[in-house]
Amino acid sequence: MKKLFIMASLCSLFLFSCKGGEGNQNEQTQQDAQQQAEPEKKQPELAFNPDSLGTEPQFDIVTTMGTIRVKLYEDTPKHKKNFIRLAANKYYDGITFHRVINHFMIQTGDPYTRDYPDRTDVFGQGGPGYTIPAEIKGADGKTLHLHKKGALAAARKSDRANPEKASSGSQFYIVQDANSCKQLDGDYTVFGETVSGLDIVDKIASVKTVEKDRPVTDIKIISILPVK
Repeated sequence: MKKLFIMASLCSLFLFSCKGGEGNQNEQTQQDAQQQAEPEKKQPELAFNPDSLGTEPQFDIVTTMGTIRVKLYEDTPKHKKNFIRLAANKYYDGITFHRVINHFMIQTGDPYTRDYPDRTDVFGQGGPGYTIPAEIKGADGKTLHLHKKGALAAARKSDRANPEKASSGSQFYIVQDANSCKQLDGDYTVFGETVSGLDIVDKIASVKTVEKDRPVTDIKIISILPVK
């Protein structure tokens, strides 16, 4: 059987070669024509130039319930750079606030809420496929920023699965109640704060929710753009 297989292979090879260079030329011509007909793939257009921003840039998080203006901290550079890059690539556009707890915080940044709107069972598990090293403490070992009202912080997996407290690549939350979130101080990276729109944070936090603290009516991010 092995000999028959080899012979068949040789015959196939012979038949292919007997077609001569004309067949190869025709195939190459078709490929060239197809390549010329296909439009050149363009890189996605950025919403803004990330290199044009200052050391502590401000952003308007425009939602379907209003605008929250935040400022990014200079002393959490990895989180700042990541947030800017995602915003510039319009990563957050269309994503919803999937976890809302009144008198606590509001959470967003999961692309599954936009890409798989009917898969509510996986909400909270999505991201860009990477994590960000924690930036919780300074060189002196002290916590850089606390969970004050309006604090902008990165979500992350639990200590058991994530002992280094690395942050989610895209999910973040905004503190609505400082007293309730005080327990999170020193355990989650706070990388910014709300400059204006605390009333919108309160408004979002007070909406009716169902299981897993998911709002009954979707609250979407329309865009995240730097303040000029």
